[in-house]
Amino acid sequence: MAPVGLDDSAAVVSVLNPTGGLVGGDRLVIDVEVGPEAHACLTTPSATKVYRASGSAAVQEVRLRLGAGAALEWVPDHTIPFAASAFRQSVDVELGAGARLILVDAFAAGRVARGEAWRFALLESALRIRDGGGWLLIDRFRLTGDARWAGLGGTEDAAYFATVVVLGDVDVDALARRVMGRLGTSVAVGRLARRGALLRCLVPDAPALARSVDALWSLARRALFGLAPLALRKG
Repeated sequence: MAPVGLDDSAAVVSVLNPTGGLVGGDRLVIDVEVGPEAHACLTTPSATKVYRASGSAAVQEVRLRLGAGAALEWVPDHTIPFAASAFRQSVDVELGAGARLILVDAFAAGRVARGEAWRFALLESALRIRDGGGWLLIDRFRLTGDARWAGLGGTEDAAYFATVVVLGDVDVDALARRVMGRLGTSVAVGRLARRGALLRCLVPDAPALARSVDALWSLARRALFGLAPLALRKG
């Protein structure tokens, strides 16, 4: 959709799939290039639905390239894999000198309210981020549907989860204190080897996921850009 200018330095772009969801055999490729010193925020109008597949998986490949001094906020709503669905996603990011990034990768375990948690056939996501100095993050999970994921030692009956990456000149210790003070034990914060932090949250329902991701994004925005939370005015 056309970029929207809100009361913020970022140009906000909503990435829209006109079919309303993904089916087996779909292959989506998203290429984003943010020019030097530019600031963009990319989101989606709503959650991404992945429908039942009888054959090939639905595949989404995202490639994000940031020029020198650029800033990108990649904050799509979460992905919902329906029962018997198969979804493979890859997100590859290249950062120019001094570029800054906030990236959200969030999921439900299925249509939980319909009793379909952990009943997908395949759910896979890979994050790969590098800059001129080499790799900053390689993170991947691959899950097959199994109700045991919900139990003790799995997700403790919490069927919604998200990863948030914050890259740039940020005080990770201060960010971690603010995150833990606001969200407590539903989130964990890890320091990357260079330039940032990896945050993960695990929550019991969709409203809690929305609140948690919004809180993490808001805290990351303040720490990385010195900016107030951005209201995307969805719905």
